[in-house]
Formats: sequence, C-alpha cells, structure tokens
Amino acid sequence: MEKTIRIHLADDHKVLIDGMRTLLNSIPKFNVVGYSLKGTTLFEEVTNNATDILVLDISMPEKDGIEVLKEFSKKGFPCKVIVLSTYDDLKIIQEVMKLGASGYLSKQCAGESIVEAIQVVSTGEEYFSNQVRETIFDSATKKNPKLNQTTISPEYQLTGREIEIITLIALEYSGKEISEKLFISSNTVETHRKKILKKLNAKNTISLVKFALKNNLIKS
Repeated sequence: MEKTIRIHLADDHKVLIDGMRTLLNSIPKFNVVGYSLKGTTLFEEVTNNATDILVLDISMPEKDGIEVLKEFSKKGFPCKVIVLSTYDDLKIIQEVMKLGASGYLSKQCAGESIVEAIQVVSTGEEYFSNQVRETIFDSATKKNPKLNQTTISPEYQLTGREIEIITLIALEYSGKEISEKLFISSNTVETHRKKILKKLNAKNTISLVKFALKNNLIKS
C-alpha cells in the first residue's frame, strides 16, 4: 500500500488554497492536513501535523517565504518545501535553492504542475517548473555573463579545471566549444564531465547549473 503524502498549504489567498486543496485531495495518496494564511507559526504547524511537504507562497504576510525558509534552515527542516512564486527572478530562485527548498513553481503554472512537483519531491528529488528552468538557462546563457570568483568547498574535491568546465557547461557551451575555449580535446571534456557528475552525485546538466548557481559561479 502506498504511503499517504501529508501536505500543508501556505498562501495568503484563501481562494487559491481552496482550489489547491480540492485538487490535491482528489489524488488518492495525497492528504492536505492543514493550511496557513501567514508565515509566523508555520514551523509549529507543520511539525505538529507531521507534514511531509509544505507548499509555500514566497509572499506571505508578517513572515515571508524567505524568512520561513531561514527559520527552517536554522531549526532543521521539519518537512520538504515547494516554493510558489509570482516571480521567476534568478536571485530569488538562487536564494530559495541555497536555503534548502526542494522545489520552485511559478504560480502561473501551479495548477498544472503542483501534483507532479509533490510526487517528484516526495521521492527525494528536486523539482523546478519549465518556466523556472527557462529562467535559469536564459540567465546562464547571456552573451556576456559575469563570472564570480569563489571558493568551492573542499568536500567536493574539484580541480580548477573542473570548476571551469562546470561553469561553461552551465552557460550551455557545447563540448566542442569548451574544448576550443580551453584548448583540450572533446574526449578530455567528456572525461571531465563524467568525473564531475560522479563527484557531485549529479544526474544531468540542470544539476550542474544548480550547483553553479548555488556556489556563485554564475550570476545575473
């Protein structure tokens, strides 16, 4: 028997909450166990309700979504968090990712994506809507991106060359373009790419983009 996923909704618009609650409770293994119209007591509410996933509006009154995530990060996450936002702003996406959110959805597509997002996040994966992915890639592929000098944590055991390659992959350079830029063969680029994916326990290019964003290798 499949485990029920206990969901808490946090948004200052009751109409939106009612719509999401009706939709989510129609899914057999979903159970909306509570909702909040402000962020001040969210930590206690999701903890007391043994919540699995919190769907969190970024623009909550009294304590906004960023402040809620900071509180969760400080106290220890009582559940996984999917952020809802009207804004597909790269800086907000970066901050949300750094603070430990498991997903980020544009409100414009929440109705069609929220079920999939909860299903994906409940398995331990991260979820970003197509609009958010496009924002990440659009920002990463500007003609003259600013590259930020940063120190990657030693725990990743990345070489300087691997950091260069991660950055270029995140900027959507092809293997051939990377080889020409760094004066190495395409085979060497592919070897580096495989090693990087293994070191970071990453599955694909979007994972490398997220790593680059989290570690300030790219900025808008």
